[in-house]
Amino acid sequence: MRERRAALDARGVEAIDELDKRIIEHLQEDGRRPFTHIAGELGVSEAAVRARTNRLVERGILQIVGVTDPLRIGFRQMAMIGIRCEASKLMAVAEQLAEFPEVDYVVVTAGAYDILVETVCEDNEALLHFLAERLRGVDGVRDTETFVYLRMLKQTYQWGTR
Repeated sequence: MRERRAALDARGVEAIDELDKRIIEHLQEDGRRPFTHIAGELGVSEAAVRARTNRLVERGILQIVGVTDPLRIGFRQMAMIGIRCEASKLMAVAEQLAEFPEVDYVVVTAGAYDILVETVCEDNEALLHFLAERLRGVDGVRDTETFVYLRMLKQTYQWGTR
């Protein structure tokens, strides 16, 4: 069987077609929705939905995971941390931060901070340990500002495909 080569859009990103987008939207609503239901709603075969979903996963476009509310499973302290670092070590710092189990989100940014990370910790003591021992020990970190979450009002993974 010939491997289908992914087309690129104007930005050089692997393109997805309208059917791929509709499948993604259905899975964003409910990642456990059976392929037979998606196929029926989209007017295509179950095999087509299964093959396209597998291809989207293999290409790294789609992940199907169980998302938890950290606060409801024992993690009592979440925070967003703005980090300024030495320019020559930016990517090395970001990559090292991405390896820490407390960190669930890392982005390199433009603006007041070079990197933003979100942490999920068991409690204030665990957050303090992360900040004072682990984060400050990363070579290249100059300074940080921590924004402790007091209440999360919205966190969604259903932004669609526009």
